[in-house]
Amino acid sequence: MSKTFAVSTENFFKLSSKKIILQDERKEILTKISEKIAKFYIDNGAANINFICTHNSRRSQIAQIWSYFAANYFTLNINAFSGGTEVTSFNRNSVKTLQSAGFDFNVKDFSHQNPKYLISFLGCKKSILGFSKRYDHEINKEPYFVITTCNDADKNCPFIPTAIERFHLPFVDPKFSDGTSEQTKTYLETNEEIAAEVYYLFNAIKNFIL
Repeated sequence: MSKTFAVSTENFFKLSSKKIILQDERKEILTKISEKIAKFYIDNGAANINFICTHNSRRSQIAQIWSYFAANYFTLNINAFSGGTEVTSFNRNSVKTLQSAGFDFNVKDFSHQNPKYLISFLGCKKSILGFSKRYDHEINKEPYFVITTCNDADKNCPFIPTAIERFHLPFVDPKFSDGTSEQTKTYLETNEEIAAEVYYLFNAIKNFIL
């Protein structure tokens, strides 16, 4: 599966940050996370973030991909990972909505159960590998900050001794729209929401560092 860069990922990212109005409570959470990451970054010159959701299929994957883009956009040495408490697959609707934002997906290892994609965007220096995996998969380099993106992951995620710190940043699961006429719209809204919050987070990290 591959797509040409027909849409500007940068434009989608910036427009989402302007379109989505964040509530004060949400800003407080994001600011708290950014302060912790920025402090670690200043001391170590880099940071890792692992987005965890139960199935590592939708929200955690989208958050990882936008953080991958944001690190480049804000010129920060931050590595973005994702994982689940269970292994399923990178949901095809998640893939499609990210493609609609200009990301390119090339199949590296085809599997009906859990294909692996090389993911990139126009102007990136290197691609990343996207597929469903457990949070403690070897590709997720430790130590990392844990950000859980769904209620189940927050409740069921086991104690991770190597986590620098853990935060809960839940998003509504777009899965409820699968197979309905609202599917594309719902995934697009989730995509925009996560992009906007990742923009806010990384912009705040950058400002704290400066």
